Amino acid sequence: MSDLKGKVAIVTGGSRGIGRAIAKVLALSGCSVVITYKSSVQQAQEVVDEISKFDSKAMAIQADSARFEDAQRVVDEVLKNFGKIDILINNAGITRDNLLLRMSESDWDDVIETNLKGVFNFTKAVIKHMISQRYGKIINIASVVGLIGNPGQANYAASKAGIIGFTKALAKEVASRNIQVNVVAPGYVETEMTEKLNEEQKKRLFEMIPAKRIAKPEEIAYVVKFLASSESDYITGQVIVVDGGLTA
Repeated sequence: MSDLKGKVAIVTGGSRGIGRAIAKVLALSGCSVVITYKSSVQQAQEVVDEISKFDSKAMAIQADSARFEDAQRVVDEVLKNFGKIDILINNAGITRDNLLLRMSESDWDDVIETNLKGVFNFTKAVIKHMISQRYGKIINIASVVGLIGNPGQANYAASKAGIIGFTKALAKEVASRNIQVNVVAPGYVETEMTEKLNEEQKKRLFEMIPAKRIAKPEEIAYVVKFLASSESDYITGQVIVVDGGLTA
């Protein structure tokens, strides 16, 4: 068992994809895990049931990351039930892809509100507690798209680049309080989004990636676990890219 035994983590958007993998990996390391979900009740309950088999405590709370009052409610509920919060994983995110020429204002606003403001909301809600306990790990899930851009994803790329800037600024604000804030930027990962690609699209994708494959969600989760552990106590304000060499 790793040094996460006895720790309490919140994973936003933890009912599926990368968030689900992160929740399970943290739980396997002895962590109590609270996941948030917006609409997928059944999937959220499945994650809680799986985690319970690992002898770790788990809870799912419905919340919209774009709403600060929802983030505050989640933090208050976790503190009431667990007494502390050691780790925050800001993972919740959406896409509304389109060329800028055709992108609606609502497509822009929805992505920025969920992906970027959501990080502000949950971090703002939890940071006072972490400062007072003089301990905390905040890991924000961005994307290589925030570093290199991608046609048809101006909104998504802007939100993920914003997360990187937010992380670097906050890391400098709270480093003296023993709080580390970092980014994990995945490349292409096996999720519901990549499952929709046809064989030709996958072939073109593999040609771009030196590793010749896309990542498993667990491969992102293991990096998150490292950043959530005491092994990373001197790492803060950094972007860890997990992309099979795509941006190399």
